[in-house]
Amino acid sequence: MGNITIERSKTPKKKPDQNNLGFGNYFTDHMFIMDYTEGVGWHDPRIIPYQPLMMDPATMVFHYGQAIFEGLKAYKAQNGGILLFRPHRNMARVNISNDRLCIPPIDVDFGVEAIKTLVSLEKDWIPQAEGTSLYIRPFIISTDPYLGVRPSRTYKFIIILCPVGAYYPEGINPVKIYIENKYVRAVKGGIGFAKTPGNYAASLKSQVEAQEKGYTQVLWLDGVERKYVEEVGTMNVFFKIDGKVITPSLEGSILAGITRDSSIALLKHWGVPVEERRISIEEIYQAHQEGKLEEAFGTGTAAVISPIGSLNWNDNIIAINNEQTGPISKRLYDTITGIQCGKIEDLFGWTVLVD
Repeated sequence: MGNITIERSKTPKKKPDQNNLGFGNYFTDHMFIMDYTEGVGWHDPRIIPYQPLMMDPATMVFHYGQAIFEGLKAYKAQNGGILLFRPHRNMARVNISNDRLCIPPIDVDFGVEAIKTLVSLEKDWIPQAEGTSLYIRPFIISTDPYLGVRPSRTYKFIIILCPVGAYYPEGINPVKIYIENKYVRAVKGGIGFAKTPGNYAASLKSQVEAQEKGYTQVLWLDGVERKYVEEVGTMNVFFKIDGKVITPSLEGSILAGITRDSSIALLKHWGVPVEERRISIEEIYQAHQEGKLEEAFGTGTAAVISPIGSLNWNDNIIAINNEQTGPISKRLYDTITGIQCGKIEDLFGWTVLVD
């Protein structure tokens, strides 16, 4: 793949107000890009000024959706260093998605090195206000100018950076979730486990309808029986029932979240009973009726931990913990964000120093 060349921007942007970032609104001065050509492999890794892509209207990604993406964050540590959280896991997941979408694999170590190089160049963009970070978006798109259903023979691997605040306007305050029973996002054997744009496109209709009803996000049920809980649109989901934390098992239709995995590891480390298994919405509703549903929360890179205050299932409102942030949600949020920023000792070797 060669060394990464760097072309610096001659027109740096004004930094946004770090207290009013929102999520996904601002982008840094530079981007990483690398090409793939069949018979040559991945080549020409470079960092260039952030700019539009010039592409043929027949470029395959526009027509057939052969693309994947990832999301992770960089944090300014208390000692002034820059930390990434489990970046090798993100790059390994890139290749899981790549395999399902017939995209050539990326060398994991090189992918992490590309992220580190770009983040180091853009370190002045890392916000330091409470709850902020530098979001990192690696993605791969198919680039053959061709109309016909087949894997592309050329690709671009791109990384862009975005200073962000809280993903949900509620922040660490509980969100309201609508349980979807009309639309289907994914089924086992499909692409639900891959981080590919099509999964998110399939969720938009339901998300818009839920937001019109006053809900922040949608909780998906399985696409076959419409019975078993799967995931929220942008998060894996956990329920604390009668002292035990339960999260849907990975069976091919939901994303293997890195924050999910980190939360399970922490809960086990603390001695909290954890089960990964199928859990029906009827079981959750019954636990609520019996006063055993103690807490619910979502996990994901963007929001980290998002407590769930209420669920709407067929107009049955399931209020959880008096719609207050529960102790497990709070402890996980404080611990994971503390590790990410270097405030809490990293006993698991999750953080990677950039600079």
